[in-house]
Amino acid sequence: MDQNFTRSVLSWYDAGHRDLPWRRTKDAYRIWVSEIMLQQTRAETVVSYYERFLARYPDVRALADAPEEELLKAWEGLGYYSRARLLQKAAREIVSQYGGELPADLQKLRALPGVGDYTSGAIASIAFGIPAAAVDGNVERVICRYFAISEEMGSPKSRRMIHELAQSLVPPDRPGAFANAMMEMGATMCTPKSPSCLLCPVRAGCKGYAQGMAERLPVKPKKKAQRVETRCVMLVFCQNRVLTVLRRERLLGGLSVFPDAVGALSPAQMCAALEALGVSAVYDARLGCAKHVFTHLIWEMEIHAFVADAPTDVPDGRWVNADELAALPMPTAVKAARRLAEEALTRANA
Repeated sequence: MDQNFTRSVLSWYDAGHRDLPWRRTKDAYRIWVSEIMLQQTRAETVVSYYERFLARYPDVRALADAPEEELLKAWEGLGYYSRARLLQKAAREIVSQYGGELPADLQKLRALPGVGDYTSGAIASIAFGIPAAAVDGNVERVICRYFAISEEMGSPKSRRMIHELAQSLVPPDRPGAFANAMMEMGATMCTPKSPSCLLCPVRAGCKGYAQGMAERLPVKPKKKAQRVETRCVMLVFCQNRVLTVLRRERLLGGLSVFPDAVGALSPAQMCAALEALGVSAVYDARLGCAKHVFTHLIWEMEIHAFVADAPTDVPDGRWVNADELAALPMPTAVKAARRLAEEALTRANA
C-alpha cells in the first residue's frame, strides 16, 4: 500500500467534500440504489431522483413488489432504463435468497443482476466495511494519472491492472471513506479536462504530473462515430385521445412511445405505416422537430399530427387522454413529441 497516497486522500476528503445524501448513510439498500443511479449520470442530477425514489420504495421488498410501469415512471428522465429493470430483478433475488437484506459478501453482491465489480466494491466497502476497491471512471482516471499508466483502457489486462493498484491502496480500517474519497477526487479534483493538479493532495507522488502527461491520461480507445437516423413520429389523435405504443425493441424497450417509422417519409407513406398498425388516419400537419443523442445513435425526428375517425385496437397500443399520457413512463427521446401531444389535447379540451 502507498500509505502516503492513502493518508493524503483521506485527509483531503475529511477536510471537506460534497454533501450528497447517499454519503449520510451506511444502509446497503440506499447505497446500492445510489450507485446504480450514478452509472452514466451526474451526481447533481441523481440527488432529486434518489430521494423521490426512496420515498416511494423505501426498502428492497417495496422495490421487488413494484409494478414495472410504475417503476419505470419513477425512473423517467434518468435514462438507461435497463438499470431500473435489473435493479428490480436483483431486489427479487435478494428477497428470495437473502430474506430482503443485501448480503455482506463481495462475491454474492457481485453475482446480483446489474451489479458489477465497481458497484459490488462500493456497497461492500461503504455499507459493510469490507476492504474492497471500487473502481469507476473517476477512480480509473486518478489511478492512471498517479501511476502514469499509458496503456489503452478497456482491455481485460488494463482493467485488471487498475483494479489491483486500486485494491493495494484501500485502507483496511476505513475502506468506505476511501471509496468515497477516491470518487470525490476524480469528480472534483482529478477531472477529465483541466485537472487541478496544483491543488491536488497527492501531486508530489503523481508520476503523470511529474512527467507532464496527466491531462493526456487515461488513454481511451477511439469512439465509433454515432449513426444518425431520421425518424417520423406520428401523433394520432382521436376523440381527445392520442395513440401510444409499447416499444418492444431493445433500445427503450418496455417504455411507451408514439408510433414512428425510420426515414424521411411523405404524408402518404406515414399513413401507410399507420395502416400497417391497423390505424386508419388522415394527415393533419407537421408539428415540429426534435433531436436525441444516445451513446451510439442520434435520432433526428420530424413530428407530425394525424386524425383518426375511431380508436381502433392496436397491438401494444393505448389511446390515452392528457392525464393518462402524463402518467405513462416515456423516454426523454420523445419528450418534445409528448409536449406537443399534451398541448394538442389541452387545446381540444378547452
